[in-house]
Amino acid sequence: MLSTFTRARAPIQNTRRSARSLFFGANPRIRPYSAVKEDESKPGMEKKDLCMLRESLPVTFADISRAHVAIKTGVERTKATKSYFLSELIGANIFLKPEFRQFTGSFKERGARNALLQLLRDLGDEIKQKGAICASAGNHALAMAYHGSQLGVPITVVMPKIAPLAKVDKCIKLGARVIIEGKHIGEAKAYAETLIESEGQTYVNGYDDPPIVAGAGTIGIEIVDDVPCVDAVVVPVGGAGLIAGVSCAVKVLKPDCLVYGVEPTFCPSFTEALKAGKPVEAAVTPTLADGLAVPVVGSHAFEVARHYVDETVLCSEKEISLAVLRLIENEKYVVEGGGASGLAALLPGGALDRPELKGKNIVVPLCGGNIDTTVLGRVIDRGLAADERLCNFTATVEDRPGGIAKLTDLLRRENASIKDIYHERAWLHANVDQVQVKCVVELQGKNHAKRLRDALKAAGYPLIWKSLAEEH
Repeated sequence: MLSTFTRARAPIQNTRRSARSLFFGANPRIRPYSAVKEDESKPGMEKKDLCMLRESLPVTFADISRAHVAIKTGVERTKATKSYFLSELIGANIFLKPEFRQFTGSFKERGARNALLQLLRDLGDEIKQKGAICASAGNHALAMAYHGSQLGVPITVVMPKIAPLAKVDKCIKLGARVIIEGKHIGEAKAYAETLIESEGQTYVNGYDDPPIVAGAGTIGIEIVDDVPCVDAVVVPVGGAGLIAGVSCAVKVLKPDCLVYGVEPTFCPSFTEALKAGKPVEAAVTPTLADGLAVPVVGSHAFEVARHYVDETVLCSEKEISLAVLRLIENEKYVVEGGGASGLAALLPGGALDRPELKGKNIVVPLCGGNIDTTVLGRVIDRGLAADERLCNFTATVEDRPGGIAKLTDLLRRENASIKDIYHERAWLHANVDQVQVKCVVELQGKNHAKRLRDALKAAGYPLIWKSLAEEH
């Protein structure tokens, strides 16, 4: 049986072709999710009827199975393995699937290769002549550039001005034509659409085209194969393409397995879409999980995802930075903020730190590792601060010889390592014989931080203690 997006394909035109018209088109079999869900809840709904309803979704398990076969020769097969350190910390059996080990550093390769193979089947030499185009600030651009070069398809990538220089350079080295345009991904996409009209290229959406979603869904097949006893899968959510594909595959192969989505608090686009019953624009604040900062989830991905996903939760910037830090320290994995968001929700104090998940077998895809070195340094510092292993305080000392020496001697006795120290006189509106000393110290954790703070107060130092959680 032909796949959903093959059946739905509109006739090929020489004029503008968007990803929607080529991969999806107008298909009377595809019904709004609300109608599907309403039918599912009807009394007397039989299993065969439910299967027919699921077949009406934009992406089906059959599509994912075909993608799984199609991309085997071009995409690395990563294996989910148990993390003993994180399992002990979280109180569950945590299995990590290292998708950041793909050649370009993210799971995006799966969907990109599947989409390009679909285009080659549909358009043949035409796609090799005119090429494909996408708008992306990073991972999708890299995946399209790499697999385009492997398959002989010219790739044009429109990247916003905020795109990291390292990723821009990598796309160029992989043979892509790179255009820098727009302040953000929305403006980059709008510019890409003008090239579709003028150059006749085919646009490939990085999180919403059915072949993209189907390619991402191959991760779900591998998860069940790697961990047959899986009880829950925790997936980061940006445009919803990854969780749509993974949830579809996992729920078909193992219906009792729970699927959780995790979004950054600073970009809850899927959460807002669930509230509205359709994709809507969410407020976006710059976040450590920049790969998940998609203001509006994909419409096709949304239909599939909310059909299968059990629950979606949010994670804070503090939790994301801690997750990145835990992976570096415990697993020697360097993972970007978005890629570590699934783990962030499971860590102590996270939204999925729940009694019902303790002792369960939980798989977490680490979906990307393309983090800039400068950003990584800031994320590590934030993680250390959130862990209270890096603390910032201001103490008022006597402005006379030996005043600062007494303070540093106390820090020595308390085994606090000074990372930075600065004193100022001009801005202290108190006694003229006093000076404020700002210190950043490296500690061993919360208990050590409390001991140091108590020691400073006991020594009579007026103190301003700052942390991510509180300010004293």
